[in-house]
Order: sequence, then C-alpha cells, then structure tokens
Amino acid sequence: MQISSRSFILSENFNQLVNNVRQCTLCEDSLALGANPVIQISTNAKILIAGQAPGLKVHRSSIPFMDQSGDRLRAWLKVEQKTFYDPTLFAILPMGFCYPGRGKSGDLAPIGACAKQWREKLLAHLTQLELIIAIGSYAQNYHLGTRKKVNLTQTVKSWQSYTENTRLPILPLPHPSPRNNIWLKKNPWFEQDVLPYLQHKIKNIV
Repeated sequence: MQISSRSFILSENFNQLVNNVRQCTLCEDSLALGANPVIQISTNAKILIAGQAPGLKVHRSSIPFMDQSGDRLRAWLKVEQKTFYDPTLFAILPMGFCYPGRGKSGDLAPIGACAKQWREKLLAHLTQLELIIAIGSYAQNYHLGTRKKVNLTQTVKSWQSYTENTRLPILPLPHPSPRNNIWLKKNPWFEQDVLPYLQHKIKNIV
C-alpha cells in the first residue's frame, strides 16, 4: 500500500509534537518535583481518557493511572492492564500532564498551561475517537463546557445528555480515587446506571 506524502508529514508532525510534550518544562518552576509529563497517545486511539493530573505514584513511575485510582478505573471499564495500556485503544491525556504537588486536602489542581499549550494540538490528531471519558470537574469543564453552577454530581447524573444523539459521546465520571469512596456510597445510581453503559460501550469498541 502506498503511503501518501501528506500522511507521512502528518505522522512526522505528530511524532515531533509528542516529543515536544514529553520534553516540556513550561511549568518547571511551579512544580514541587519538577516537570515529568505523563501521557499515552496514538493517532489510532479509539477512546480518550481525560483526567485531572498525575498523582505522586504516577509521577514516579511515569505510567498513567498506575495507582489505586487506576485499579478502580480499570475495574469500572472492565479491562485488563494490557488492554488499558494499548495506546491504539486508549489515549490518556490529563488536564495537567505533570504532578502538581500536594495541597492541604489532596493534590493541587492541574496547572492550566498544559491545556493552553498542547491540548488542542494533540486532540487534532485523534481522528479515530469513538468515546471521550471526562473524569472529574476539570476535564468536564473543558470537554463539556459545564456551567460553574452545575457541580460534578449533577453533571454525572446528566450523563445521558452527553452520550445520546451525538457523533462523539462524552461520558462524565467522578474521579476513581479512594477519596471518593463516600461519594460512591452516597450515589449508588452511578454503579447501577452509568457503569453498565460504560462497560457495554467499551466492550463494543475494544
């Protein structure tokens, strides 16, 4: 099969873009442990996981969701690690690519410079997507344009409005962190209604 020069140029541009992202030090001075962008991406990816920012364990391993949150997320998706870490299936682009550091009540918010500098450029190459999973309010505000008056619970409860009658479904999820155990207990509808849809959708795609 002959590869067009345009396809070759796009591929070269994408590879250079990803290299630039991985070497980015834009926010170095604002990061407690320095810059270490952690992403997973391929132009063939079918599913985009848009999270918040890497945690400390992910910063140390440089593997996205290689922590307790990742264990729960994979259980929600009903996929094994081998499938989850296949970049031709799952692209993983948090709102902040580097570990932002620790605050009084958990990790700090993702630094917005990543989205401004890189996000649209990377998303432009993800032309094969069939589903976007927006985890947490930061990703939901970006991908859904969620109004400030609508909180995460209300957004996730309205999940069908973002997944039905649309070319590219976007499914809002709470963060799978153990810190959200109380939220999950207070909102049993999430596991009863949302997860079956999610698992069915993932099974059909992968």
